[in-house]
Amino acid sequence: MATDRNTEARTQAAGHDDVPFDPALFEGLAQLEPGHFWFEPRNHLILQLLNHYFPMARSMLEVGCGTGFVLQAIHQAHPTWQLVGSDFYEEALTYCRQRLSDVELVRADARQIPFEDQFDVVGAFDMLEYVDDDESALRQFHRALHPGGGILLTVPQHPFLWSPTDEQACHQRRYTRKGMRALLESCDFRVECMTSFAWLPFPLMLLSRFLGRLRKTRTNEDPLNGLRVSKTVNHCLRWMLEREVGLSKLGLRMPFGGSLVALATRS
Repeated sequence: MATDRNTEARTQAAGHDDVPFDPALFEGLAQLEPGHFWFEPRNHLILQLLNHYFPMARSMLEVGCGTGFVLQAIHQAHPTWQLVGSDFYEEALTYCRQRLSDVELVRADARQIPFEDQFDVVGAFDMLEYVDDDESALRQFHRALHPGGGILLTVPQHPFLWSPTDEQACHQRRYTRKGMRALLESCDFRVECMTSFAWLPFPLMLLSRFLGRLRKTRTNEDPLNGLRVSKTVNHCLRWMLEREVGLSKLGLRMPFGGSLVALATRS
């Protein structure tokens, strides 16, 4: 099953596995995140889903915590939780420490997490697409959870959206709903919920990706350029995504969107 899933989910990323993520990008990312149309609403969605699906949780590991923007929001919402952040890059953890002086931070590969039966929740937010062996990473997530614990994931969705933007960001793949379900089940998770995020601005995303394919890929282009927008555009996009978070709170689940959100529990 996993082999079929990998065949389905892997896209034009083949051939780009040897392109390293540039850790120098963390500085620009840390500056962009506060108030940004993508990162702020995504934090609100993550918190809403954690509260709804894991109301009894008291501990959480975020794998690929980056600059700590998500972890900081969770810590502020749940100050009594035992929180741990891990990332492959020491440069990312440097920014994490500036935001979170009292949270344990560990440098670790997602495929070799140094925890076993320790957390109620493991979260990975737009990081699994960077891992060449995502199945191995998910098995490590499973190992780090208490029996009955769960995972919350966000990943880029729809292989047909693949564009130079993904290549510049060093993504390995974009996911389908069917492929993600098969992957999770092959790693002994029981899928509890799948939904999509960024469905209101989806037509704009389609247009942007189409235009990106028409021009030549500029491999030296800053991967963060796609996140840099005017104040007006930022305001409009953030308004759209915050409306989605509100509708999600009412129980609405969408079948399409730029991001796939998956919740599953350890079998």
